[in-house]
Amino acid sequence: MGAVTTRFWEDIPLEKLDRAQWEALCDGCGKCCLHKLQDEDTGEIAATNVACRLLDRHESRCSDYRHRRAHVPDCVQLSPARMEAISWLPRTCAYRLRGEGKPLPDWHYLVCGDREAVHRAGESTRGWTISEDMAGDMEHHMVDREL
Repeated sequence: MGAVTTRFWEDIPLEKLDRAQWEALCDGCGKCCLHKLQDEDTGEIAATNVACRLLDRHESRCSDYRHRRAHVPDCVQLSPARMEAISWLPRTCAYRLRGEGKPLPDWHYLVCGDREAVHRAGESTRGWTISEDMAGDMEHHMVDREL
């Protein structure tokens, strides 16, 4: 793995990032770990407040990231090659923003240097989610919140 270089997220295209840079791009919001419901007729995706059971809902990070696919086989593995096929990524997702040629938000820790900024900005899963182990029927957990 290469070293994370200064402002790599602005200078290097997604497909050229090394593994350390790719992983560092994640803002730690946890929104990709929320269950989403898709309307069978329209294809529209609705957000829920239901988090994957592996999501540490306080830290907004996977509690077993390295082995997550062993516990959650359908956990999506992001990569530059798969970005276009994953249309449900949150609007603030650094991978999505960079793929669209947009800058990272001011609260992203790579920009501001503070991992807690995502939480203060209200852009993480902290404080408003429930574990899938406790949720029950997903339809009862739809939220009117843009992810």
